[in-house]
Amino acid sequence: MVSTEYERRIAARFATFDQDGNGYIDREDFNAATKAVLTEFGVRARSDKGQALYIGAEAFWQGMAGIADRDGDQRITRDEFVGGAVKRLRDNPDRFAEIARPFLHAALAVADTDGDGAATVDETARVLRALGAPGEVAAAAAASLDTDADGRIGEKEVVGAFARYFTVPE
Repeated sequence: MVSTEYERRIAARFATFDQDGNGYIDREDFNAATKAVLTEFGVRARSDKGQALYIGAEAFWQGMAGIADRDGDQRITRDEFVGGAVKRLRDNPDRFAEIARPFLHAALAVADTDGDGAATVDETARVLRALGAPGEVAAAAAASLDTDADGRIGEKEVVGAFARYFTVPE
């Protein structure tokens, strides 16, 4: 059985996805996140990078809905989120992170302003701020993603950190 503390940690992550604060996660939350990242970096929605980010967001939404939307209403409540995340994390945390990979990959591409295949720590912090993280939290989180201390953050580092985000305390 999953501990109550474990469920509380996952429930605290719900607000990360509920971009508009209306009490549920839906496709619009993913679109709002996409628009915020594109705006932060001055990337047009109809550009290749913009389209890749919207496609990644849709894939992420579909994966999340497939895991958690028990009643099929195209909205994920906090209870559905906790239930779906707890089950998926218990079954296979890396697989849970895989549903986010297309979005994370595309977000890194938007942030990668010099086109070398990785984002700087500062660029990554900008993505996190665009997604709603407070400035100092975003900076600390981005720095923690740079596991090899080269000042660059790649897809492997981000995807690996995604599942851990749900399993460690604030």
